[in-house]
Amino acid sequence: MAGWGGAILSTVGFIHYMPSICVLGQWTSLRSLKYLPGTAIYWRTRLISNCIALTFDDGPSLDTTPSTLDLLDELGLKATFFVLGEQVSQHGDLVLEIVRRGHSIALHGYSHEPHQLHSPKWIRNDLSEAIAELSKLGISSRWYRPTYGQLTMYTLIECHRQGLQVVLWSVWGREWTSHNSDKVLGKIIPHLHPGEIILLHDNDVSCPYGTAAKIHAILPLLADELHRRKLRTATLDDLYDAKRDFI
Repeated sequence: MAGWGGAILSTVGFIHYMPSICVLGQWTSLRSLKYLPGTAIYWRTRLISNCIALTFDDGPSLDTTPSTLDLLDELGLKATFFVLGEQVSQHGDLVLEIVRRGHSIALHGYSHEPHQLHSPKWIRNDLSEAIAELSKLGISSRWYRPTYGQLTMYTLIECHRQGLQVVLWSVWGREWTSHNSDKVLGKIIPHLHPGEIILLHDNDVSCPYGTAAKIHAILPLLADELHRRKLRTATLDDLYDAKRDFI
């Protein structure tokens, strides 16, 4: 019986962690796919009018998000902000300001912790509490990005149950690992094509100090390159409202 018990636990463990292996597609050739067949995990958007999706994680932050919004206005860029519930609970007015400026709000969970380290109940609460914080502001969102881009089978189950669509990314600046803005921009420019989802951070909430400053430095250069390539930014809500849902 002990042998059977071990086999059952191993199987349960594999099922639990298997989606995290799938999510590693962001570092492999799988990221060239729009989505992973048989899952609810998306890396890219549908090709619509030369659009790309510019996204920011971990906020909002009173220290850097307001200046990010001003810069986006100045450059004519639209973005989707994947916010943390614990930040929303402290900065509700700033979340409403993001919406007022014409950007979209999406979920990044309540706290910035990997789901693999927690129980199904914790995962359920992490998602439901994040949804509740947005509901207090009269905001709802169908989009969800797991912290660190990692999730479990229970995460997928809860996302389905709570009406959330998992959205990852196809391009990222990895700005928290770079010493200067040029290296960040160099990771993004070669991959600027219609349908890409760009992951950046407009804050230092879960990243080293100075991360947001690098993004503020590259946004004007990024906007120039998008203009040169005749690409435009669109929020995930814009794409959805245009009846052009992900495929």
